[in-house]
Amino acid sequence: MKNKYTPTAIGLYINYIVHGMGVIIISQNQNSLMTQWDTDLMGIAKVISMLGIGRLIAIMISGRLSDKFGRKPFIYLGMVTYAAYFFGILYSPSVELAMFFAVVAGISNSFLDSGTYPALMESFPKTAGTATVLLKAFIQGGQFALPLIIKFLASNHLWFGWSFMIAAILLGINAIYLWKQPFPDADAKLAEETEEVVEQAPTVKFKSKPKMAIEGVAFVIYGFIAQATFYLISQFIGTYGEQVAGMAQTDAGVLVSYYSIGSLLCVAFTAIMASKVRSVYLVVIYTFVSFLTIAIMWLFPTPLVCMIGAALVGFFAAGGVLQLGLTVMGEMFPAGKGTITGIYYTFGSIASFVIPVAAAQIAKTNVRGIMLFDTIIAGIGFVLAVIIFIRYRQTIDTSK
Repeated sequence: MKNKYTPTAIGLYINYIVHGMGVIIISQNQNSLMTQWDTDLMGIAKVISMLGIGRLIAIMISGRLSDKFGRKPFIYLGMVTYAAYFFGILYSPSVELAMFFAVVAGISNSFLDSGTYPALMESFPKTAGTATVLLKAFIQGGQFALPLIIKFLASNHLWFGWSFMIAAILLGINAIYLWKQPFPDADAKLAEETEEVVEQAPTVKFKSKPKMAIEGVAFVIYGFIAQATFYLISQFIGTYGEQVAGMAQTDAGVLVSYYSIGSLLCVAFTAIMASKVRSVYLVVIYTFVSFLTIAIMWLFPTPLVCMIGAALVGFFAAGGVLQLGLTVMGEMFPAGKGTITGIYYTFGSIASFVIPVAAAQIAKTNVRGIMLFDTIIAGIGFVLAVIIFIRYRQTIDTSK
């Protein structure tokens, strides 16, 4: 039977096309923005860094408020503030004001996540892993489309600001489209208020109650580890290939492309597999292969190993395991999905700040040490995945 929330999901996915654009739109337009703000690359970097600050500020509280006030209001709040970001960056006369609007964008991302992830898990309870992993595909789609849009504008000598305007206009059209679409939490609340009997989505059967002090803590740390594992590779694989594996600079730069291809292939693969097997199995397998691959890249730093390893890490570490981890956490702690989304991604955001700084310190004296550092992180991630798997089997009835 067709799921009545499918049209809603389409609108939610469109938002993440725009989000994908929003993450890279400053760097893609950096030359024009440097002129507008009378700054240099350091000024651009300061503005971009504020995206993470904004996300960290809001993600925890927005998740709790999403549980209290509903998914739809927070999704719309995210859309409105994202539009403010696009217009604010475009018309900011200085780096300082642009930094403020970049913080707004990070907050917007938190609002969207706290409403969208729970809404998708509630809309498609049997295939929650597939539904959430697909978000990454739409983010990648936005990041693929934006450079093409900017190239078209430049080739035709059109105003660079149209790239910002197009993103904002897409949000506006999508806001109109989503206005009349149903949301599962709103339907459930209405049914409760009117005492209607409605068909309920299948619920997880527990053999024993999951403990926040055990698997809850494991999930939180796993959110940090999963983000750190692939973030390190994405930021340092080029440097590692050049300085440790002895690759030419141009060849080392292509390693990021292998990483991206692996990530996209995994999104497609996981979207299929997550509907056939439980997400917890994929989490364990993906985390183990990531750990093994990174360890081999550290032990045998050759150009061939780096090329294959970059693609494998992209597939198994960056292709959706972070989202799958959240899906499993949502199964084990079904009450308050907005809250757990906030907690989970808060620690992922912390990793985005802490890990690059630590890796940069290591790189000053020993670039190869970065891969050892990532091997240790990935190893911890595998241990956590095993703990989560064991506790999942102990607490959840998997007979059906």
